Amino acid sequence: MKKFSTIALVLAFAFPALGAMPAFAQDASGASGNPGRTAGGKCSFRPDAPDKHVVVRGDTLWGISGKFLANPWCWPEVWGMNREEIRNPHWIYPGQIVYFDRVNGRLRLGQVVTGGEPSGTTRLSPQLRTQGLAGDAIPAIPSNLIEPFLSQPLIIEENDLLTAPRIVATQEGRVVLAKNDKAYVRGDLRGGTSFQVFRPGVALKDPETKKVIGFEAVFLGTVKLDRVAKSADSVDTFTVVSAKEEMTVGDRLVPIPPTPILNYVPHPPEQAVSARVVAVYGGVGQGGQNNIISINRGASSGLNLGTVLELGRFGETVPDPTDNKKPIKLPDEKYGTLFIFRVFQNISYGLVMQVTNTVQIGDIVASPE
Repeated sequence: MKKFSTIALVLAFAFPALGAMPAFAQDASGASGNPGRTAGGKCSFRPDAPDKHVVVRGDTLWGISGKFLANPWCWPEVWGMNREEIRNPHWIYPGQIVYFDRVNGRLRLGQVVTGGEPSGTTRLSPQLRTQGLAGDAIPAIPSNLIEPFLSQPLIIEENDLLTAPRIVATQEGRVVLAKNDKAYVRGDLRGGTSFQVFRPGVALKDPETKKVIGFEAVFLGTVKLDRVAKSADSVDTFTVVSAKEEMTVGDRLVPIPPTPILNYVPHPPEQAVSARVVAVYGGVGQGGQNNIISINRGASSGLNLGTVLELGRFGETVPDPTDNKKPIKLPDEKYGTLFIFRVFQNISYGLVMQVTNTVQIGDIVASPE
């Protein structure tokens, strides 16, 4: 199975003032055959790193950085970026060129000019960028794979089910609702006019404790308020704006969240994480590259958007054929990387960025080494 390379330092191009920032530390071997290694040996350039890469439409920061770097989780240490800078990076745009300064062991960002040569290093002061993904900007990861999951509930806490507005009747007594149909709703709208409709789905159980830690919501579509109830014993009237699946009586409404900001940056967790795979999205038993999975750790464990974790599997216990078949435990094996893009209190969703094996429920998820 194809293995993705790593992310990180090209993400630092979000701050292209390379001349004003620390260079990649380089030991004595860095300039001759082993370029760009930090003093601690954690962060190194790939031995087959190219001299340059011209950014084109469809590139991602993950893919670009994988051409140059061996490990993703050392970049905050190298660049010394603070939390606000990590949350709000600049972006790289098509037409810019990333090139490898092998003498100094650093990457630089320039512009392509006539003749295809870089026009020189862009020297800009770091500035915060708070708006969402703009125009032709290059995203951190393939955004089309996660966008549908950024604005849908995914996880519904049990208490939220009890208080969410609900569909109590349908237009002309129809069994199911489709686009442009009327839905009659009761419950506290809290001033909202646009809502998503969902149905409580599978209960997610923690592989370690076996307790239910949330309910995966089934996203059905969206509705918009037409008429407000005239009395306490009346109903609010909604029109179905979009219908991904059929809606019916009993389905619940949640306000449509604001458009998410996609300019997060991949980074290792700030504290050690030991988690397990809860489920592969879609109800299947196994997953692979570019699949969405959930894990049994969330904001309460220090996870946030862009956290990078490693996937692994517990080693099997097998009989030793050389010693009377005594049981021996094989070592745990790492097989991939997970990019966290949606975080709830006790559950997170991640995109599988690279794997050399299938992802299975119960597999190990841990901080990268």
